[in-house]
Amino acid sequence: MLIGQLADALEIPTRTIRFYERKGLLPEPERTANGYRVYDDATLARLRFIRTAQAAGLTLAEIASVIHFRDDRTAPCSHVDSLLETKLAEVRERRHQLATLESELAQLLDRSRQLDPENCTAGEICHIFSPTEST
Repeated sequence: MLIGQLADALEIPTRTIRFYERKGLLPEPERTANGYRVYDDATLARLRFIRTAQAAGLTLAEIASVIHFRDDRTAPCSHVDSLLETKLAEVRERRHQLATLESELAQLLDRSRQLDPENCTAGEICHIFSPTEST
């Protein structure tokens, strides 16, 4: 299949396919006599893998490492497991950070709703962000 057909099958731009080729995620395609790229079902399967792995949060570098295992005829399962464990830990940490931020924003909103804009001095810029005074 030609690059346009491959792109249509996966609903991605042709430039994405060329980008993956430049990054080494896809093998160099065969070319017709007039220079058109010709792809096989293996390339289609690899592109589906790349898109699925990206949706799971893997970076292109991580995806390339998985592909490297497969290209070396080694099952990448334990490597993928390790990558996914790391991603899950990162997501959990990010969720914790977002929960902390959520709490801080809620406190600022509460403060905002209790303060009178008329009491905001020019030196404070915005008294919502000024430290609260101890009583």
